[in-house]
Amino acid sequence: MAVETASVDFTFHPNSNPMPEADRLKAFENLGFGTLFSDHMAVIRWSMDRGWHGAEITARAPFPVDPASAVLHYAQEIFEGMKAYRSAEGKAVLFRPEENARRFNESARRMSMPELPEDLFLQAVEKLVQADAKWIPTGEGSLYLRPFMFASEAFLGVRPAREYIFCVIASPVGPYFKGGAKPVTIWATAKYTRAAPGGTGAAKCGGNYAASLVAQAEAQAQGCDQVVFLDAAEHKWVEELGGMNVFFVMDDGSLVTPPLGGTILPGITRNSLITLARDEGLTVHERPYSFEDWKADAESGKVKEAFACGTAAVVAGIGTVKFPGGEFKINGGETGEVTLKLREKLVSIQRGQSNDQHNWVQAIPGL
Repeated sequence: MAVETASVDFTFHPNSNPMPEADRLKAFENLGFGTLFSDHMAVIRWSMDRGWHGAEITARAPFPVDPASAVLHYAQEIFEGMKAYRSAEGKAVLFRPEENARRFNESARRMSMPELPEDLFLQAVEKLVQADAKWIPTGEGSLYLRPFMFASEAFLGVRPAREYIFCVIASPVGPYFKGGAKPVTIWATAKYTRAAPGGTGAAKCGGNYAASLVAQAEAQAQGCDQVVFLDAAEHKWVEELGGMNVFFVMDDGSLVTPPLGGTILPGITRNSLITLARDEGLTVHERPYSFEDWKADAESGKVKEAFACGTAAVVAGIGTVKFPGGEFKINGGETGEVTLKLREKLVSIQRGQSNDQHNWVQAIPGL
């Protein structure tokens, strides 16, 4: 569906019963991931006859959802993941938010949903952060932002819905993985695949993640933090983790990462790391890499490091890979120097602690 350019004004309805300040500060002492939420949310509605309308910042609350709502039956739903940080100067900043807006519309096109004007997407995010600025943690924490859209029309029939709700909620978070920057253990599933050519692998839609949960449960049963998927056609090539892209650091100093092509989510963190690595003079190859090569190269020392990356986890070193019948370690099970350097470089840019030569960081007006 085409992007509309009509102006939409936000109305602000402050939460009449916000979390008491003492309770909020107490909760900040032990932040997990995705369990604590701020006082407000941004909401915009779309209908075929009115387009985008009813934009508001309002108290975070449940939606009244009709039992026949299309999302419950046909899974028309997409989302994004992004963060607001406190910079070294105390400003509230976003990292490459225009890329989230762009990718959101790519997902919308794939799922036959209305595209949201990018400036409206950014406006919704900024206004929510402005309303809930006190919810941005200091130190290593951040305010995780979840823009999402779902089909709200009540009907039973296989066609694109004619009514949708776009919403942004916010959650103050600590590290995604327990143990912080420690290397993670990965399970290579031999049974399940994440996406197939022509499918929705490059769209950030809930169905992709729902299909990965059984494999993630399999990984946890094997004592692993995450699952890595192989391609659906040959079950040979490494693609991505359950919610993150993956990189390999070779003994010649180059990096290898699986290529995009419709089955892998085009990660913003992935794209940023490729740019930062090339800034450092490193060669980055976007090419297929088989699991058998990974295993052999880890054992021979050709692969010196491996890491996963995404908005939630940022960069996480991979220390051990388990698979049916065995396991192997990378860099002695420790996070490598290149991984640490790239993570530090990315995080320092995100938090305004170093030169942002690519102009990736955007300050939120008034904060």
